[in-house]
Amino acid sequence: MDRAQLSLPAIEVGVGIVLVVGVLTTFALGIPDADTNEPQLDAYAEDAATVLASESPRHQGATRLAEVVRAPETFEREKAALERRVDRILPDNLLFRVETPQGAIGYEKPPGVAVGSATVTTTGGDVTIRVWYA
Repeated sequence: MDRAQLSLPAIEVGVGIVLVVGVLTTFALGIPDADTNEPQLDAYAEDAATVLASESPRHQGATRLAEVVRAPETFEREKAALERRVDRILPDNLLFRVETPQGAIGYEKPPGVAVGSATVTTTGGDVTIRVWYA
């Protein structure tokens, strides 16, 4: 009884075709990019929070952020200077919002954008810095 045997060159051609189709499909569909926006934005927010948390106050308090959140009056007095300082700390292609128990400065975040954030705890409450690409 004769058995039918598939020749080795036919198997090699089949494997080669599958390999070529796989490579072409990968190039045609592409590989999705990793989402690196949020980790980078978190790093920007953390950097800004670290700088602000270690700065000396302009008038009185332990730090600049502690001075800002101490009372509504100090927030009103310091908010313009804080906004200018945050604007100088962050790169030009970022917008920001700083939220405190006494109020917020910066821009309203548009819906649907990637946001990075960092929070600093002070004696007057938490200060949250949010950043996103302009």
